[in-house]
Amino acid sequence: MIRISILGVFFCAHFLGLAQNTFEMNSGKIDFKSEAPLELITASSTTFQAIVDTAKGEFALLIPLKNFFGFNSPLQREHFFENYMEVESFANATFSGKILEPIRYSETPFNITLKGQLNIHGVKKQRIIDATCSWLDRNTMMIAGNFQIPLVDHNIEIPRVVFQKIAEVIDVKVTATLKQKS
Repeated sequence: MIRISILGVFFCAHFLGLAQNTFEMNSGKIDFKSEAPLELITASSTTFQAIVDTAKGEFALLIPLKNFFGFNSPLQREHFFENYMEVESFANATFSGKILEPIRYSETPFNITLKGQLNIHGVKKQRIIDATCSWLDRNTMMIAGNFQIPLVDHNIEIPRVVFQKIAEVIDVKVTATLKQKS
């Protein structure tokens, strides 16, 4: 609960008065894939929050983990929540930091680099993620990126009995459409 309120304060206080430079998520999707020798696991979420301040080159994402759906079975989903992500203790993942290139309106897509702290399972790790920024119109941008998360980096353990069914490195794809805050 404290994590949500800290990020909420960050969203409100940090961007207060910067509406012309602030973009909030209108829609988005996060997909993850675990491709192990014996099993392919995929899940998605469309329920997360993202905000970008183009003037300061800053961003923040808040991802409630219980909103992921998909999986191969209800039991697999339950194991994901209880045994691996431990959502009762670590309900959200967050990613916040700086965008290293300026974000200005352009009619053609361009590459950006996100550098920040990725907090999963209560463990913060610095990540540098390449993404693409596309403007749909002057008030709407889309940011998309693919990256990998080694489970060991966030103290997520895979029991030996399922080692062949869960990948040690998870592929993640994020797409977010953001509208200028009025």
